[in-house]
Amino acid sequence: MAGALYRFGPFLVDRAAYRVLRDGDAVELTPKLLDLLLYLLDRPASLVTKEELLDALWPNANVTENALAQAISELRQALGDDAAAPQFIRTIARRGYRFVAEVQSVEASPRPAAAADDRVPSQRGGGHAGAPDDRQAIAVMDFTDVTGDADSRWLSAGIAETVSGDLRALGPFRVVDRWRVSEAVLRGGGSLQQVATDLGARLAVVGSYQQNGDRIRITARLVDVVTGDAIADAKVDGLAHDVFALQDQVVPQFSKEMGLVGAPPSRGARHGLRETASLEAYRACTEGWLRLESLDVREMPTAIVDFERAVAADPRYALAFTGLSSAEFALYETTRCDTEPAEDVLARAVQHARHGVELDDRLAEAHATLAMALAEQWHTEEAAAAARRAVALEPANWRHLFRLGYAAWGEERLRAASHVLALYPDFAFAFFHMATVHVARGHLAQAETVLRQGAAVQDRQIGRGGRYPALGLHWLLGLVRLAEDDVDEALAEFDREHQLAEPHRLFGREYAMQALHGRGLTHVAAGRNAEAIDAFDRALELYPDHAPSHLGLALAYQATRGVGASGKASAEFAAAEASLATLTRVRPIEGALVRARLLTSRNEGTQAVAVLNRLLAEAPPGLAAWTLPVEPLLRQLQSANGFTGVLTRLASRAR
Repeated sequence: MAGALYRFGPFLVDRAAYRVLRDGDAVELTPKLLDLLLYLLDRPASLVTKEELLDALWPNANVTENALAQAISELRQALGDDAAAPQFIRTIARRGYRFVAEVQSVEASPRPAAAADDRVPSQRGGGHAGAPDDRQAIAVMDFTDVTGDADSRWLSAGIAETVSGDLRALGPFRVVDRWRVSEAVLRGGGSLQQVATDLGARLAVVGSYQQNGDRIRITARLVDVVTGDAIADAKVDGLAHDVFALQDQVVPQFSKEMGLVGAPPSRGARHGLRETASLEAYRACTEGWLRLESLDVREMPTAIVDFERAVAADPRYALAFTGLSSAEFALYETTRCDTEPAEDVLARAVQHARHGVELDDRLAEAHATLAMALAEQWHTEEAAAAARRAVALEPANWRHLFRLGYAAWGEERLRAASHVLALYPDFAFAFFHMATVHVARGHLAQAETVLRQGAAVQDRQIGRGGRYPALGLHWLLGLVRLAEDDVDEALAEFDREHQLAEPHRLFGREYAMQALHGRGLTHVAAGRNAEAIDAFDRALELYPDHAPSHLGLALAYQATRGVGASGKASAEFAAAEASLATLTRVRPIEGALVRARLLTSRNEGTQAVAVLNRLLAEAPPGLAAWTLPVEPLLRQLQSANGFTGVLTRLASRAR
C-alpha cells in the first residue's frame, strides 16, 4: 500500500495533507505536479513509461508528450533538480522516467483515542503543543434539521459557521474552511469518512437542532473519524429567540469536556460589528450568503434583497454590507461583457464594500470583496492593496488569496493562484488565473499545461454538481490550440465550453457566447464560411451588440460568394463600428482592442499596432489586452512592423 508519508533528500511528502515540505517549509506545487510526484514516489527506482504517466495523470484527455515533459520540467525546478545531473528524476530516453533518489515510505499510524489529553493538543500551561502546522484538522458539518421545518433551515449553516469560528478562536485546531467542507460533502456522497479523508481532517463536528414551538435544542458531537470515538459532546436547550446564546455554548462545552483552559469569546464580547445582536439581521445575512455561494445568477436578486433586509435590521452589521457588495458584484458580472454593463450596480458594490471596511477594518472579507469590485473598475493598485490587506488579516484563507490573484497581475497573480491550489486543490478558477499570465507572456506551452489541468478539475466539479465549478478554461484552451493551428482540437474545446456554460451559471452566458465566437473564428480560419456564419449568428443571439462577433460575421460574409453577401458584410462592419462607438465611451480598453481588430481587417496594420501601443502605454497596471498572443482577429499583425514590440511590452507588464 502506498505510504502516507514519503521522505527523500530534504523533502517530506504528506499524502493525507496533500503537501510537500522542504526542511519544514512548504513547497509550492500545483495539484497536477503533486500527483505526478506521488505517482513516481509510489514506484521508486522503477521505469515509469510516458504512456503510463499520461494515462494516470490525464485520463481520457487528448494530451501530448509535450505536456508531460513540461510537467516534469516544472517538478524538477520546484525540487531544485537538474536534468543533466539528476538527484531525483532521471529521463530514460524515448521511454519515460525513473525516480532515482532513496525513498523512505512511512505509514501514518492513527493516534490512540484514549484520554482527552492524547486526542487533542493541550493548552495547559498556556499555548498548544506543537507548531501551527501540527494542529489537528477539524471539519464542521452542516447541522441537521431534525424538525424538517423549511423556515428554520438557514440555521443548518448558521450554527456550523458559529461553531467553526469558535473552534478557530479556541486555538488547538486547524479548522477546515466551510466552503471546502461543503464541496467535500458533495464529493463524498454523505460518507463522513470520505469527507474527512478528502479534507485531511482527523476530527469532525456533527450535530443537529430541533425546534418545537418557541423552544430549540442543539446537540453536537466532536468525533475522531478514524476510530469512531466521541471526544466531546454538547447539548443546549432554550428559547428559539435566544439561539445566539445557545449556539455559543457548544464549543465551551467541548472545551470543558476536553479539559482545555479558556473558552472562545461570547458573541457579546466579540468584535460586534462583523456580527450582530439582531436575530432578524443574522438570519437574513445567512440566507443571503447561502444564495450567493450557489453562484446561480437566478439567486442574485433575492440574495441582494436578503442582505438589504439584514442591513436594515442592523445598520452596523459589517458582514451584511460585505455580503450585499458581493451579491451586487456578482450581479454586475452577469453584464460585464455587455456593450453597456450595469456600472451603477458595480458602483453600489464598491460603496457597500467600503462601508463594510469602515465599520470593521479587521474584517478580511470586506477588504477582499472591495478588491474584486475595484479591480473591475480598473482601480488596480487600490484593488491589489485591499486584497493584500485581506490576506494579511487571514493568510490561510484561500478565498482572499483568490481575490488577490483577481486584483493582481504577473508574478503576484501566479503566486496567489499557487497558494490557492495548495489550500484548495479543486478550485479551477485558480488555474485560469495562472494561464492568463502565461498567455500574456507568450508562454503558450505553459498555458496549455495549466489549462489542461484546470479543465480536468472543472469537468469533474461540474460532473458531480460541485459548488464552485469554473468556466472559461476550455474556451482559453481552444484559443491556444487555434494559435497553434490545431483547428480540430480548437473546435472540440470550444464545443466543450459551450456544452458546460449553462445560462444559470455565473459567467454562463458570457462563455457560451465566447465559445460560439471562438467556433466561428476557427471555421473562418479553416475556410468553412457557412459554419462560421451560423456560429457568429448564435453568439449574437446571446450578445446582440458584441462587436468582435459582428466583425467575424463580416469577414465570413466577405469570403462568401453568395448573393447579397457583400451587402451583409457591409452591414456587419457597420454594426461593429456602432458598438465600437459605445465601447470607446464606456469600456475604453475593450474599445481599443476592437478598433485594432477593425483596422487589421482593413489591412491597416501600422495603425492597428499604434492603437495597441497606445493602449498598453495608457492602461492601468494589470491584465489589459492579455489575450493578444492568441487573438485570432489580430493574427495577420504578426508580420506587421512593430507588433513584436507590442507583444514584448505586454509580456513585460506581466512580469
